[in-house]
Amino acid sequence: MATSTGMARMLRDLSSRSGPGLISGDPLECARILGVDGVAVSLATDGALSELVWSSPGASEHLEDEQYTLGEGPGVDAVGSCSVVVEPDLTRVRPDRWPVLLPTLNGIGVDALFCFPLRIGGVCLGVLTAQRSTVGPLSAVAMDDALILAAALTAVVLDGGERTALFATAEAGAQLHRAAVHQASGMISVQAGVSVAQALVLLRAHAYRHELPLLRAAEDVVARRLRFRDIGDGPDPSFERRG
Repeated sequence: MATSTGMARMLRDLSSRSGPGLISGDPLECARILGVDGVAVSLATDGALSELVWSSPGASEHLEDEQYTLGEGPGVDAVGSCSVVVEPDLTRVRPDRWPVLLPTLNGIGVDALFCFPLRIGGVCLGVLTAQRSTVGPLSAVAMDDALILAAALTAVVLDGGERTALFATAEAGAQLHRAAVHQASGMISVQAGVSVAQALVLLRAHAYRHELPLLRAAEDVVARRLRFRDIGDGPDPSFERRG
């Protein structure tokens, strides 16, 4: 397996770690090299997507947020199975595979998806997702490039201290994409008397029910405009809005 000239340059940028944040390099240039419209990298915690750390603007970022909110999609599957997920034509995907996500993808113009896990042994640290607005497979060269890039990104994440260092940075005040979601989950956990994992489910359900981006719902919780409550027998799926 060999990289293209363009990807070789991309890998040198990644290994230099000269850019800000966990991952250096231009995601738009990466997308151009792979022959897609956009790319994104999300990290994973306990087998689920947890933090978007690198992405091209627009549809890729939207896609990652939707998968995180809904808990379904190709990136979720890639993390869960720790294997490559390739869907070159989303019109051929069974509607019951991602029943809520598929209509959203049609609305944002995503017609092909390619997900590559960032894995070390049997552990998946995250996923590299490439998306395109036209159907069709990646070229053989692009597939090789994406697989090699995923391996390089895994090394970058490990070199950065894995996910523990990333979230320690968040606690120190860095503006991670979903820092508000992590903070809101902790607040809801206390308010509703549930685990942090259950709190995230409540937050996702609220965002989905009210057609809000998950980050917007989280910001409402952090700003204390939105409060969940414990009614004794378990968390109340309703909420208290203030202000």
